[in-house]
Amino acid sequence: MQIAQLTGQVETHLTQIDARTSIHRDVLAPFLALQASAKEAGFNLQITSGFRSFERQCLIWNNKYAGKRTLLDKDESILDIHALSELEKLIAILHWSALPGASRHHWGCDVDIYDPNLLPTGRQLQLTCDEYQQGGYFFELNQWLSENMGQFDFYRPYQTYQGGVAAEPWHISYLPIADNCLQLLTPTIIHDLILEKNVMGKSLICQQLPMIYKQYICNIN
Repeated sequence: MQIAQLTGQVETHLTQIDARTSIHRDVLAPFLALQASAKEAGFNLQITSGFRSFERQCLIWNNKYAGKRTLLDKDESILDIHALSELEKLIAILHWSALPGASRHHWGCDVDIYDPNLLPTGRQLQLTCDEYQQGGYFFELNQWLSENMGQFDFYRPYQTYQGGVAAEPWHISYLPIADNCLQLLTPTIIHDLILEKNVMGKSLICQQLPMIYKQYICNIN
């Protein structure tokens, strides 16, 4: 696998699943099978975010680093970016947003899912845990996925919070490809890419990369 593919810089491994969403071509068949099974159970399983390019992830990262997008703490409360040290800001961003070049969405085998039929009229999708927990709009879908997605080789890398990335019940991953990509993505690849690209905080990122790699990239369920 090319480094450019691993880090979201090319789209040669992708196929479009709808007008705005692409996924890895080898994930299309298993996802459609999962989707069909969900339909039989009464759910309209849809992807709200599939492949995300390096450029898109870098824009998200830089906007958060520059204070142009809201930073949240672990309880989803708004943080005052001016009250944070540079390291605290870095960790706050990593809790909710992947480092550019290290996002699992670059691989095309990880998707964020929901059921638009279950979203109340007038409500916008937030991708927060309470939407997927008991009492939330997508709780039944969440339960069904927990019981059935393994049959199609999907799992949740962020099933529970383990001291790194926040719990993301909406994020599912196709294991055969994701496992291979994670093994191929080394700290050296990330380090060299960060230095090459216009990523804010690159000096601190490179300094803290061993911690980032262990806690926020490899630390999955």
